Amino acid sequence: MNNANGILLTPRDGQTFRFDAGTLCLEFLLTGALPEWEQLHAPEDLAAWIPLSRLGLPDEVVVGEADLAEAKRLRAAIQALAERATGVGDSADPEGALAVLNEFAAAPPPVPVVTPSFQRGWATPVTGAQFLSAVARDAVELFGGPMASRVRVCGGERCLLIFLDTSRPGARRWCSMDRCGNRYKLRTRRDRAPRPADAGH
Repeated sequence: MNNANGILLTPRDGQTFRFDAGTLCLEFLLTGALPEWEQLHAPEDLAAWIPLSRLGLPDEVVVGEADLAEAKRLRAAIQALAERATGVGDSADPEGALAVLNEFAAAPPPVPVVTPSFQRGWATPVTGAQFLSAVARDAVELFGGPMASRVRVCGGERCLLIFLDTSRPGARRWCSMDRCGNRYKLRTRRDRAPRPADAGH
């Protein structure tokens, strides 16, 4: 993973590509919002993922068993609201999902500090609860603000990646141009190519 320009993903077909979810809360869905992609099997998994997120938190993270369960509860709420925003799903209890966001957002987030070298850093250790608060606050800003209409699901066949379209024209369609975007271009080119039976006409 690399939070500078997105996260490196390697799906089952083995083609590694970089995916930028556009915002922290949607990036958090990559930990396994869909059961078949679950990555958070133990507290150590969450502790390893946190420093790799776009927040740029330090490696010194404290995560307990309770944090793992809470992470999955928050993630489920964000997934439900993201699906509702994109129209690919309709949360049966959107108020319940919003209540979960507000609950987590009320907790203290990571504490920013200025280092002796005058660089922005974080007070350590960062706890799992602090990180989840930051994720929830990001989700509150997203789903409660004007950018909620920019939440998209990739237009690729059988691709369910969700992202925030931060492009100026608001025309992003793909999880990545190197993956689904390129596949669409190749398929379109192939469909437009003359068929052998038509070659002489």
